[in-house]
Amino acid sequence: MASSTMHAVGVTEYGPVENLHSREVPKPTKPTGRQMIVQVKAISVNPIDKKVRAGTYDDAPDFYERVKSITQEAPHFHITGYDGAGIVLETGPDVKYFKPGEEVYYLGNPVFQGSYAEQLIVDERHAGHKPKSLDFVQAAAMPLTFATAYESLVDRLEIKVGEKAGILIINGGGGMGSITSQVARYILKLPIVVTTASRPETIEFSKKMGATHVVNHRKDIVQQIKDLKLPADIPLKYAYITGRTEQYLFPIADILAPFGKVGSIVQANFDMYGSQMMSKSLTFVWCWVGTGPYHYYYNDKQEKHHEWYEELAKLLDKGVIKCHLNERLRATAEGIRQAHRRLEAGNAVGKIGLGVDEPGEGKAFQ
Repeated sequence: MASSTMHAVGVTEYGPVENLHSREVPKPTKPTGRQMIVQVKAISVNPIDKKVRAGTYDDAPDFYERVKSITQEAPHFHITGYDGAGIVLETGPDVKYFKPGEEVYYLGNPVFQGSYAEQLIVDERHAGHKPKSLDFVQAAAMPLTFATAYESLVDRLEIKVGEKAGILIINGGGGMGSITSQVARYILKLPIVVTTASRPETIEFSKKMGATHVVNHRKDIVQQIKDLKLPADIPLKYAYITGRTEQYLFPIADILAPFGKVGSIVQANFDMYGSQMMSKSLTFVWCWVGTGPYHYYYNDKQEKHHEWYEELAKLLDKGVIKCHLNERLRATAEGIRQAHRRLEAGNAVGKIGLGVDEPGEGKAFQ
């Protein structure tokens, strides 16, 4: 008889990495509507994971109120994580894109139980068929960063394909910066993609991921960009912040062309007064990839992430976009803790992925 329980990794109390532990919890059952039950084969980690685990996640001010039932009701355990890849086991009555047995990659709902588990409820609107050219661990590295990058550049900054403009991306060696560089260069075909990086390995990785120029964020980026002597007929019109927003806003306002746009995915408390934001009529926009499901798809196109993931699979299989996975671990409780430590140290390059079939000791999610 099949077991009705599974192993998962999460927290009973928000706090440090050591709070992450394995628990035996009920398997998901009876998917409704457009939900699917997926057998998880791989996951990846993102900065949002460590913030949620630490109890410091603040992109939505009512986030912990919305997820309170996860920790206050049985099994009193918040399974963390968002990215994943696996095999569809069962589909809800309204699922139209997938069927049992298919391989998928996906992004979890911000207020549901997370991806660090043997099985997961996934909304088909946030899933795509796994790229044939990638294994499960590689595929699990793609959803959150790609959807965030594409939504930021296309929907929020409204960059047009083939636009004669440049973009500055803060932290080109990270998981977000490295995929955003590729969206800018290879999908939107911007002629100039300037990124920031400070270590030899991150500079090299950023160039590999599409940067045309790299400047050191530990030095004066305004002067460094002036020293690049970028073509006068290609204005540096866009900037995208994946690091500390308040740290970079004033320098960006100094170097961006008038009527440009600045986008950020990092919550911050800052004051634009005294910057060139107004004198240049610059636009500032936020992007949170969870906005649609979190706000019940009000004023949002419900199918867009599914469509993006299906298109991304084609781009990956054709080699237009490269997987930015740079480290692989076994998907055990200790492997997940190790990945969180790497994120907290701030020296990860690209994405960290964890697979149930990766070599190493320990059973998956235990």
